[in-house]
Order: sequence, then structure tokens, then C-alpha cells
Amino acid sequence: MSSHIRHIWLCADDYGVSPGVNAAIRELIKRGRINATSVMVAAPHFNAEQAAVLSRLNADEKRVALGLHVTLTGPHRPLSAHFSPQHDGRFLPLNGLLRAATARRLRPAVLVAEIEAQFRKFVDVFGKPPDFFDGHQHVQLFPQIRDAFLAVVAEHAPAAWVRQCGRPRHGRRIRDHKALVLDILSVRFRRKASKLGVAFNPAFAGSYSFRAKANFARTFPLFLSGLPDGGLVMCHPGLVDTELKRLDSLTTLREHEFAFFSSDAFPKMLAEHNVALAHPH
Repeated sequence: MSSHIRHIWLCADDYGVSPGVNAAIRELIKRGRINATSVMVAAPHFNAEQAAVLSRLNADEKRVALGLHVTLTGPHRPLSAHFSPQHDGRFLPLNGLLRAATARRLRPAVLVAEIEAQFRKFVDVFGKPPDFFDGHQHVQLFPQIRDAFLAVVAEHAPAAWVRQCGRPRHGRRIRDHKALVLDILSVRFRRKASKLGVAFNPAFAGSYSFRAKANFARTFPLFLSGLPDGGLVMCHPGLVDTELKRLDSLTTLREHEFAFFSSDAFPKMLAEHNVALAHPH
């Protein structure tokens, strides 16, 4: 095994979705176990107070990169006044949005307006643009949405980078059908980002079968296989509470991830694979 240390991003998604998730993410930041988190400004448990608590962790020294987790799926609600299509005042479910995007039935101007509204809220509460942008449930990769998403980043935050979800060649498992779909969608996303001069992570990992019996501690080393410097691993640590159960189907596995990242086994595993977390600067 090479002795070269690879510096990666370990990004905890969904800050704002529930108090339990917010608390778990902040705890991992304090302990130096993650170096990025993406914020759902459209989620019900994100507000100025939650932003301030998170920002204070970067007060003396920057510990964590803060990203905008663009949210366009239910049960969350749009921030812009005239977003469509909706269902009972909420975004469409994931499958409905994907069908509409694939059929190109979404309106580009409406998408841009909603992404801009989420961007403005991020800036309002944090006082600065996001360090990076990504999408809840990978919506940034969908047809039509990727164009609106990249256009907003290029215009309003050209210094930020965006998340593409293509795996490194040596880290691909064809049996992982979801990851294979993300590989395919990411090809055009990277091309469009490059044309606009928008930076992106060189490789991605973190997709796995979110089933009750999934063993995250065994799965995590697979994410590190072939991941280059600057590669990104997505994760979803959290503590389960009533609000999380109401808003999201990913519950107990969040606690499994939180337990793993909190354990002594996690830093040992990084060291065994010659991996370290990149400095947020």
C-alpha cells in the first residue's frame, strides 16, 4: 500500500432536518471527525439560531466547510413564492421530481428562482456564501435541475465548488445500482460544470444500501478504495428523534453512522488506509 496520505472531504448531509441530526453533526465537528456539512435551509429545523451555533464552531479556527444542500423534494416546502410543480404546498416526492425532470417538464426560471432563494437564505444567516453546493437526494444531477443549479453557482458563488457523484474507477462495484446511476448522471454534470468554470470534487463515495441490516463499519473502508486527494465521502450521522421520523425515511442507520464516526475504530481505519481529513481552509 502506498505511504502517500490522501486528504479527503467527509461531508455530513442534512444539517437542519431535525434537532437530533443537528446535534450529532456538531458533536462530530467538535471532535474533528468530519470536515464538511451541507445545510438544508429549507428544512423546518434550520433557523438563525441553528446557523449561529454551527458558525461558532469556526470562530477561532475553521473546522468545517459549510455547504448549501439544495432541497427540491418533499416533504419539504419551497422558499420561493411560485414554485411548481407542488403537492399540497410541498415539493414533489423524489420519484415524481425525477420523472418530471427526465421528461423535461420543469420550468428553468422557476428552478433558478428556488435555488436562488435557498442561496439567499444561506447568506442571510451565515453572512457569507457557501463553501460548496450539493443537492438533497442528489437532485443537482437531474436533467434541467443541473443547468439551473450550475447557473446559480456560476453567477452567485463562483469561488465555491459543487458535488459530483461519480466514483473513482477503482472504487466501483457494478452491483451497486444506485451508485451506477449516479456515475452516469455525473458524466454530463461534470461536463457542464467544466464549461462554466465551476470546480467539483474529483471523486465521490458514500452510497450504499440503506437497509436496516447494513453494517456501516464494514462498508466504510470500501468508500476509501481508490479515492484520490480531494475526494468526497457522503455520510448521514444523526440521532433519531420524532421530527426525523416525521420528515425522513433514513433513521436508525444515522445512529449507526454516528456511533462509528464517534468510535476509536474510525481514526484507526483512516490511518490504516493512509487517509486524513482535508483542512477546511
